[in-house]
This record gives sequence, structure tokens and C-alpha cells, in this order.
Amino acid sequence: MVRSNKVKTTNDIELKDRLVAINRTTKVTKGGRTFTFSAMVVVGNEDGIVGWGLGKAGEVTTAIAKGVEAAKKNLIEVPVYKGTIPHEQTARFGGAEVFLKPAVTGTGVKAGGAMRAVLESVGVTDILAKSKGSSNPHNLVKATITALSELRDPMMVARARGVSMDKVFNG
Repeated sequence: MVRSNKVKTTNDIELKDRLVAINRTTKVTKGGRTFTFSAMVVVGNEDGIVGWGLGKAGEVTTAIAKGVEAAKKNLIEVPVYKGTIPHEQTARFGGAEVFLKPAVTGTGVKAGGAMRAVLESVGVTDILAKSKGSSNPHNLVKATITALSELRDPMMVARARGVSMDKVFNG
């Protein structure tokens, strides 16, 4: 259930939003049932920037719009090289645990629904991903974003170790 739209932000970064999950909750009162909706949305520019948001409202479209606005407020930058991530990474959030592993060109995005939405929004084209534990989409999205935020840029690691840039690119 992934829906995609283009959204402009104030920084002139063109973000695409993807709907990950919709939940309907019901409150029963004396007057009848009241339905409210929550929408989990992931936004990204498919070039290393991603964020997630949760919107709640009485209508689905309003909940999605609120989720997009919330997602724009917590964007992170992810190092993506040659369509994959620089190294393996694991992360947990609640009962969900994710494992991300770089893959060679042509592999594609081997990931489940909620993780796939996040990874495609970042711009990763080749990756192997596995979710363990809970399959709750909210926790999977948060765990995936946590794992991506912990990735380290190879050039920054090389600078910290005192290695020249020639060795980084030429081996």
C-alpha cells in the first residue's frame, strides 16, 4: 500500500511522499461511532534525504497531509554510494529489528513493505534488508531510519583515521 506524490519544501528540495500505513480507530459514544485515521508517511528526495511523519485526523486525506508536514520536520541525510549503503548496519526500535547489507549493482531493493518505502525514498537502488521480530510498520520505519542515520560516510571515516583520499578511491 504505497502511494507516491511530489511535494516541494521551503528549501526547494523536491520530496516524494509515500504512504506506508493507515490505521482506523473507533470511539463509541452515546451518539454513535466516531472514526479517526492515522497515516504513517515517509518522504524523501531519492538522493540521500529521508524523513517520516505520523498524521492523525478525522479524514484520510487530512491525516496524510499532516503526516507529510510532520515528515518534513525531521529529515536526515544518508550516505548513498553507487546506489547502495557504505556498510552493514543493524538497529532496533521497540520489537522491530532491521538488518541492512550493501549489495552489488543490479541486485535491486530486497526488502519488505515498510522498509522498502524508506529505502526507495532515500534513493537506494541495491540493498539486502531483513526485518526480524515485530512486523509493525510504525516500528519498522523508525528502526530503518535509525539504522540509516547511524551509517558513516567513508570519506569522514578516512579523514578521522588520517588516510589520504587517494587510498579511499583507488584502494
